[in-house]
Amino acid sequence: MDISKTSRLSLVEQVVAQIESLIQSDKWPVGTRIPPELDLMKQFDVSRNTLREAIRALVHAGLLQTRQGSGTYVSSSSVLGAAFYRHIKKSNLLETLEVRYALEREAARLAAQRRTDEDLEALKACLDECEAALQNDDRKRYAEADIKLHKTIVQAAHNNMLSDLYEHMTEALCASVHNLLEITPDIRVHSQLADAIAGQKPDQAMEAVNQYITGFKDTIHMEDKHEN
Repeated sequence: MDISKTSRLSLVEQVVAQIESLIQSDKWPVGTRIPPELDLMKQFDVSRNTLREAIRALVHAGLLQTRQGSGTYVSSSSVLGAAFYRHIKKSNLLETLEVRYALEREAARLAAQRRTDEDLEALKACLDECEAALQNDDRKRYAEADIKLHKTIVQAAHNNMLSDLYEHMTEALCASVHNLLEITPDIRVHSQLADAIAGQKPDQAMEAVNQYITGFKDTIHMEDKHEN
């Protein structure tokens, strides 16, 4: 059997890999404007053409975004996350909710079985943030706290693959949550979910997920009917 020789990474690929590492390690967080071209040429010890080709590749992959007259910004923390975001933009809200339902239902079931005392403390802190945001009628803050709450539940499932997948989807899921800001959230269902996880009741935890996702779907269907 013929085995092809492995090829060494080109300079462009090396720069791409280094920038990806800076982004994934959160040294360049999402929303950050990357350093000027001359600084990066010096940092990576490459020519302007090599750097620009690497930047173009990362823009195409969705990790970077070039804004005319402003610079280049980090738009996603991973290629997978960027791919999810592109799919979210092409998908309707109901499709996004169906994906959330599949992931969060299983995460809730596992969390109810595997949660630790530390997980419960983190979960309570997230609930407190959600409640505080609602009391101040701060929907943007609530959306951020909501995503943090669900990420905490996924982490409490103690399944590394599920955590990684959900983490990559977080940016896309944030977009879906912000689209739902006009829908009044029911914090009671989240409290029921937290109680079910604390009481190690998987069936009740899954039912709580079903309730809030179904509630979102019903509201969307009603709004569609009014528009038509």
